[in-house]
Amino acid sequence: MKINVFENVNKSDLSMVEVAHAILEQEGEVMDFSDIVNATQEYLGIPDGQIRTSLAQFYTDLNTDGSFISLGENRWGLRSWYALDSINEEVTHGLEDEDETRRRAPNKVNAFAGGDQDVIDYNADDPEDTDLVAADDDDLFDDDDDDDEEIAEYNSDLQEIGADNSDDYEEELPGNIEEDLTVVDDDDEETDDDEDEEQV
Repeated sequence: MKINVFENVNKSDLSMVEVAHAILEQEGEVMDFSDIVNATQEYLGIPDGQIRTSLAQFYTDLNTDGSFISLGENRWGLRSWYALDSINEEVTHGLEDEDETRRRAPNKVNAFAGGDQDVIDYNADDPEDTDLVAADDDDLFDDDDDDDEEIAEYNSDLQEIGADNSDDYEEELPGNIEEDLTVVDDDDEETDDDEDEEQV
């Protein structure tokens, strides 16, 4: 394998990460990790025993180096190939294939979107938007009719025993107790509480 970038460079001076970067740049497409390792090993002429011992360090270097990006399923590419917004799309693309059958919510108008198609509608999957009420709302109010019937039966029972004038009935207190009772307002309670605090 020939890498154009390293034509006049001594191979022993190159690291595996530098060679992997140059290989990906020259190929111009996403590669499996094993293919990157094989191409790097072939270019640098590293024996199998040495590549096995340095494999974990090489993988760690790819992860920590900012110029590489793991695209899932052990595939790697260069971060410079992707705009920041498209990185997430590329990584999660496999997951989205499984969810194609999901029902989409109706489109909503965003007053702040100036014609941009890239605006995210965070309310598109709002569970409160779904109509959870049954189609026949009359079933919800059937209980009211039952209550009315029970009240009518109760009133007819009261009439039979002669206690039908419940609306006119007012409880009377014995003696002059009503005169001794005082009405306490909320304002009076607050005043009493303030006086109690001052005494303490």
